[in-house]
Amino acid sequence: MKLLIISGISGSGKTTFIRALEDAGYFCVDHFPLVLLQRFGELSRLVGNKIDKCALVVDIREKEFFDIGKNILKRIKERFGAELIFLESSDEALIRRFKETRRLHPLFDEPNVKDAIIKERELVGWIKEISDRIIDTTNFTIHELRRFVLNTYSHDEQKMKINLISFGYSYGIPLEADIALDVRFLPNPYFHEGLKYKTGLSKEVAEYITSDDVFNKYFLLLLDFLLYLIPLYEKEGKSYLTICFGCTGGKHRSVFVVSRLAEQFSMMGYNVNTIHRDIEK
Repeated sequence: MKLLIISGISGSGKTTFIRALEDAGYFCVDHFPLVLLQRFGELSRLVGNKIDKCALVVDIREKEFFDIGKNILKRIKERFGAELIFLESSDEALIRRFKETRRLHPLFDEPNVKDAIIKERELVGWIKEISDRIIDTTNFTIHELRRFVLNTYSHDEQKMKINLISFGYSYGIPLEADIALDVRFLPNPYFHEGLKYKTGLSKEVAEYITSDDVFNKYFLLLLDFLLYLIPLYEKEGKSYLTICFGCTGGKHRSVFVVSRLAEQFSMMGYNVNTIHRDIEK
């Protein structure tokens, strides 16, 4: 099992770091007690080969165990070849982040954030000394830090998860939509004899819609547009994108467009999920 142990100064981005690792396929546990770390061998044997990549966060929130933590952490590093990663940041950046998020510093008994940061640096200094990698996140945005983690610790090409939803405007636009597109300009099978009670998943409806040159031109432009747009979202660090297509009732045109688009994206290696929200209404 590949094991990463994440530590560092409060406010330096440990939560963002471990969430990105989770998206990269790691089994992640935040706020892992140092005293339980010495039982990691037993835990790893229990799960067997079900987990091949694991990341744990240990930090100042376990301050009552820090006196005994040094030897435990050293043993785990030696026994399991764990990589210990320490996140650092400037005092100015940390103070700004605490003000922006309005979070309390874990050492809230200190009179102000500046004093708490100074005390924390003293308490976790030994972890920084034995760390394999020290990462300064001062100049990272959340998106940049996430992208750094994925580029560094994900050995598989990360393809964005794409959720495609068909819906009917009669029932409202899905709240989860990142992008909502209207396909009510396409020929409507509802008014064609024999197709009213079929859906966009049927062969007959598909043949009816694709027989119109409007659809064929539209679909090529749509595909070009989304294939240009999706990599930009991926570069920004977005892990999933929800694209919704609406027609009047959500039964014919939007369903067909979603199903056709899902086929294209699946062939390109994207993780595609389809939902036909109003198909049974």
